[in-house]
Amino acid sequence: MTKLTLVIGNKNYSSWSLRAWLAMKQAGLEFAEVRIPLDSPTTHEEIRRYSPSGKVPVLIDGDLKVWESLAICEYVADRYAHHLWPADVAQRAIARSISAEVHGGFQNMRQNMPMDCRRHRYPGAGMTPGVEAELDRIFAIWRECREKFGTGGDMLFGKFTVVDAMFAPVVMRFVTYDVKLDSSAKDYADAILALPAIQEWVAAACSESESFAHFNV
Repeated sequence: MTKLTLVIGNKNYSSWSLRAWLAMKQAGLEFAEVRIPLDSPTTHEEIRRYSPSGKVPVLIDGDLKVWESLAICEYVADRYAHHLWPADVAQRAIARSISAEVHGGFQNMRQNMPMDCRRHRYPGAGMTPGVEAELDRIFAIWRECREKFGTGGDMLFGKFTVVDAMFAPVVMRFVTYDVKLDSSAKDYADAILALPAIQEWVAAACSESESFAHFNV
């Protein structure tokens, strides 16, 4: 039996599930997946079998349960993959600050641009003034990280870190809503989209049968 199990929601819609899943994939971990379709009559009951919070994702490692995407990423980095954070102490502090900002912020974008990984495209939809302000902040983070820390790779801190896992669903939203990117932002977004794990996730999302008109997770 596989030791690690990650409980997730629909791959098409669950941005929080994607973050934890991608970090574990990039860490090279083998794990079982339990996918619980969201927004069904039995969803809450099924998730409660695994998650103390009643939400996904949740990582099960033996007798230990770790819930919330960022906590799962932290745990995986601490126990299995130290390279998921920058080695430099100062850079690691910045990376953690950005990850926490993504975890707790950008509410306008989440509300107005829910993740949809399938081939659906909604150019310009959801572009409220609040979303535009959040996009400006995202682009500033990307630009600063790439300029200061991006040598040695295509990711924000060069090599893949938890920060990139946190931003992966944002990149997916940019594709769905055709958000205009400058050359630097496009290069970073393209690097995320080129990850084999992301391509695997999108393929699985496209094969799902569930469809919700408006979903924000």
